[in-house]
Parts: sequence; C-alpha cells; structure tokens
Amino acid sequence: MEGTTADPQVRIVSHQELSQLIRRIPILSKLKEEDLDCLGTVELVEAPAGAFIFQQGKSAPAFCMVLEGEIRTARLEPNGVETPIAVFHDGDTFGEAPLLIGAKMSGAQCIATTAVRMLRVDVEGFWQLMATCPMVRQGIMANAAQRIHAFQATTLHREKLISLGTLAAGLMHELNNPGSAAKRSAAQLRENLARLQEISLRFCVSPLNQEQRVCLRDMQQEVLGQDKPRKAASSLEEADAEEELGAWLESLGVANSWKLAPTLVAAGWRRHDIECAQEAFPAETLQDALNWLEALISAMQQLTTIEESIGRVTDLVVAVKRYAYEDKAGEHLIDVHESIQSTLIILGHKFRHKQLTVEKDFAADLPKVRTRGTGLSQVWTNLLDNATDAAPDGSKVRIRTWAENGQVCVGIGDEGAGIAPEIRDQIFQPFFTTKAAGVGTGLGLDIAKRIVTGQYGGSIGFSSEPGHTEFVVKLPVEARD
Repeated sequence: MEGTTADPQVRIVSHQELSQLIRRIPILSKLKEEDLDCLGTVELVEAPAGAFIFQQGKSAPAFCMVLEGEIRTARLEPNGVETPIAVFHDGDTFGEAPLLIGAKMSGAQCIATTAVRMLRVDVEGFWQLMATCPMVRQGIMANAAQRIHAFQATTLHREKLISLGTLAAGLMHELNNPGSAAKRSAAQLRENLARLQEISLRFCVSPLNQEQRVCLRDMQQEVLGQDKPRKAASSLEEADAEEELGAWLESLGVANSWKLAPTLVAAGWRRHDIECAQEAFPAETLQDALNWLEALISAMQQLTTIEESIGRVTDLVVAVKRYAYEDKAGEHLIDVHESIQSTLIILGHKFRHKQLTVEKDFAADLPKVRTRGTGLSQVWTNLLDNATDAAPDGSKVRIRTWAENGQVCVGIGDEGAGIAPEIRDQIFQPFFTTKAAGVGTGLGLDIAKRIVTGQYGGSIGFSSEPGHTEFVVKLPVEARD
C-alpha cells in the first residue's frame, strides 16, 4: 500500500460549520449545540486519493471522523509484509486505539484510497471529549472494544497460519531424506537383482556339484534368515575387519575385493563365514559365488533401507496427526544405538559423497531410554545432516555416547570451520540458517530442540571452535512427569 507525496489541506473548523458537519458522524450526531465545546479545536482535513493520513512511526496519533471518502489502514511488519487492519468510510471514526494506549506515534499506515474529507481532533481534544461527553465516550469505547476483538481474531488466525506453514515446511524438510533414500535404494536393488539373475544363469550353464549347492544354500539361508549378529562396532574395528577380509579375498584372486569387503563386513560377515566357498569353488568360479553372495546381501540391505525409509514417512504422518489431535504415545523403550545406526544407514550416501569417515565411540553399557516421546530419529537426522554439510571433504564426523547422572548423552561433532560467536544465540531459532539460499530451511535445529526438550524432557546444546563443533543431546533414562 503506497501513498503519494501530496499533502492534505488542513484548516480549523468554525463553531457554526462544526454544528452541521458532526450530523454526518453517528456517534457525534446527538451532541447539542452547547456541547460542541467538548471537542476543543477541530480541524477539517481534505486529502486527495493516495495521500497519507498517518504514516507508521512518523505521524502523531489523532482522533478522526470521516465525512466523505475511503481510508485504508495497514500495519507494516518487520519483514516488509503488510497486514491489513481496516477500511473506513463515510461516518466512521478511527484513531482512538493509539490514543487510549498512550502511543506517541501512529502504529499503522493510513492512506486515502479516494478523495477524503474528515474531521480531526488532537490528543488534548480527544481526552477532553472523553472526559466531558459520556454519550460520545460510550460510542468510542464500544468501537475500540469491537476493533480490539477483531484484531485479536485476525492475529490468532495469522499465528495459526504461521504454525501451519512451519509444520508444513518442517514436514517437507523431514520427508526429503527418507524419500531420497528409498529412491536410491530402489535403483540399487534393481542393479542387485540383475546381477543375481546374471550369475544364476551362469551357474545354470555350468551345473553346481553337491558341495557347491550346499555352500550356496547355507549362505543364502544365513542371509535371508538375518541371523548375523549386528553388534555396534567402532569405526576402527570395522576398518580392520574390512582390510583383513579384503586382503584375504585378493589373495584368492578375487578382482573386486575392495567392493565386496565393506558390504560383507557391514552385514556382520567375516572370513570364517565364507571359507566354505573357498573350499567348494575353484578359482575360476569363486568370484561368481562371492559376487552372488554380495549382491544378495546388498539386496537385503536395500530392502531394509526402503522399509526404514517408508517407516520414517509413516512416523512423520503419525507425528502430524498426533500434533493435530494432541494424541499421546504410550510408554516405550528406545535403544539409542539402534536409532543412530538406522539413521546412519539412511544418510550413508551423504557421507560417501563427501568421503567422510564416521567415527563411532559407543558406550558398551548404555541404558535404554524409557519415554513416551517420539521423533528421536529426526533429531539424529538433522544433527548428522548439518554435520556432513559443515565437515570438509575427507574429514571425520564423530558420534559418541555415554551415560551420566541418569541421562543418556549423545555427542555429534564435525571438523568444520565452527559457528561464529555472533550468531550462536540464533542457532536454534526457526528459519535461521547459515546455508546458501535454497539449501537450508533453517528448521532442522528448531525441530531437534523441540523434540528433545518437549518430547523427552531433555536438553540440547553445543560447543564450537574452528576445527571442532559438537552438538550434545541429553535424554533422561526414565520418563519425567
């Protein structure tokens, strides 16, 4: 709503002229001739269309009575958005609200949308009118009460829209990761199935002997039965196991041992689990047998990722329904290590893309968390996502867990540039982000904080210096009332 630079014409109204003009104003129309002095000095304002009647933060407030024309009022928000307040026509009065609250400057923009003629009373005249004219005072207070009610209703509606927008933006932010993970896993699953079919056809061309069939059957049952222990291992233990298995496979003449070893180790397989293949298959077919095993394991892993991703989407939908209907989840136990591990699987592509090493330092005796809270995986997703974005290529992201004072503690750190001191107070504010435009929504840490503090009664904080930033989440082991 833009105004022109044209200035309104202003003159003082005579007593005789005023007695005729006030008949057009309903709340003043019953004033008697002898009561006109209660208005004090009254100005007649004539403004062309587009002229400012009041400028927000610049004009002194006054009580105004519209004789002819239309005036629109709006408030300019700090972000530059205009919030419409009201439209005034012939016979309407306005301006009493800032006078009643003692405002020194107008809190809104008032612009004439057509040519306007109106009466204006200054602060002194307004309070004189309120003190000496009970009938007028009653009308002014009734108008003020009605406008306050309408303003409160508009403000409440606006806050609901902002909350809905925040919820929708947060939901889209959270849906992106599982949706992308499911899509990537489906593509990888297609490749694995094609490899399995190709290798199986080669086995058909060269029939397997009894020992080979038994070996493949046993390995298949173990993969499909998912009986392999998946004990949380440190990064150093996994790296050592991959190096040992890769060296052994390479010594057997397996060309792609560098690809097979990480998949097998991640699934809990070690050298002694596949020695039957070395004994049953000659060197020229051993690679086919191991590639068949790796493709089968990888396919099962991709299916697990897809299941977890779809489960995450379902959890988000349930979370929104609970938010809307104030539903409460039942008490349950959470294994923090399992929660972190599943999140690492979903975000694995981000670590690989930047060639990041995930260093895990998990406490062996970490207790489970008894809680009614939900959404913990969202916390790990947001913190790990931020850590991968902040970490330089080829660096480390460290995850450590420990227990202290009846709390389970999780630290997620990166080796990035750190958080500048001047913005640390804003880190958890909604829509605040240090990422490039279009990359970050500024909702991740806000969502994480609300889940940790609101759902779990815990706390979240951080420490930062160049080369090391760590966010620490602390969750009570037992649910708090």
